Amino acid sequence: MGEQPIFSTRAHVFQIDPNTKKNWVPTSKHAVTVSYFYDSTRNVYRIISLDGSKAIINSTITPNMTFTKTSQKFGQWADSRANTVYGLGFSSEHHLSKESAGGDIQSPLTPESINGTDDERATPEVTPNSETRAEPTQNALPFTHSSTISKHWEAELATLKGNNAKLTAALLESTANVKQWKQQLAAYQEEAERLHKRVTELECVSSQANAVHTHKTELNQTIQELESTLKKKEEEIEGLKQEIENARELQAQRDSLTQKLQEVEIRNKDLEGQLADLEQRLEKSQNEQEAFRNNLKTLLEILDGKIFELTELRDNLAKLIECS
Repeated sequence: MGEQPIFSTRAHVFQIDPNTKKNWVPTSKHAVTVSYFYDSTRNVYRIISLDGSKAIINSTITPNMTFTKTSQKFGQWADSRANTVYGLGFSSEHHLSKESAGGDIQSPLTPESINGTDDERATPEVTPNSETRAEPTQNALPFTHSSTISKHWEAELATLKGNNAKLTAALLESTANVKQWKQQLAAYQEEAERLHKRVTELECVSSQANAVHTHKTELNQTIQELESTLKKKEEEIEGLKQEIENARELQAQRDSLTQKLQEVEIRNKDLEGQLADLEQRLEKSQNEQEAFRNNLKTLLEILDGKIFELTELRDNLAKLIECS
């Protein structure tokens, strides 16, 4: 059946600052929907949250993960695969308790201590001011290409999820058909064995030889038809096995696209850091150029004064020469 939603709530999403490992950084401008999924096929839980088309949480829960309530309205857990610590701020203690319980399922994410340092357990205040975020400037334009790639992978991932759900349903239906066909096959085999025994019995009755021969011919024809039917069923079973293999390949492709999406998001963060560094360098360069212009202007003023003094000196010398 694939992943099935089992619980959803709304919360403010945070991630630990990758540089300081102490401060929380909000990843959404406002409270967003946080959904809890369970894949019965792989026996795996996953927490997903989207801000528009951007996945701000895509955390697969493993048995060594634990969920920690650090206050009445805040909880956190560490995801080693994503190399980060996630935090959720709720509007009330009731929502936090409900998230910790995970509905009626037995999740491996339990409210114990989290893998991380005490500094990583800092709890942010979830207030209306925490939703205030700086608007992006034109300097963010270099990331348009990366965002387009991210959206492309997300669209492909959504398509694969839909195809995977359809294939899973078809696979389950085919599996049920295979079971039914196997039962029919066993019944046909029993019937064929019974008919063979009956033919043997009839052949032993010499007084009914002609009738037995005719009956035997009919029975042999019936057996051939049954064997032909069995062959067709075996071919259909082989086709179903191929469909199962294709479904597994699609699952592997979906996992690969999920990994690529995470890598693109990490690359976006790296590019944002590089842009901030370039902006600082540009500002420093502009300040240096301004200082250079001011120094040059001062030198020009001094040079003009010297030229004026030399002109006066020349005129005075010329006057002295004329007087002498």
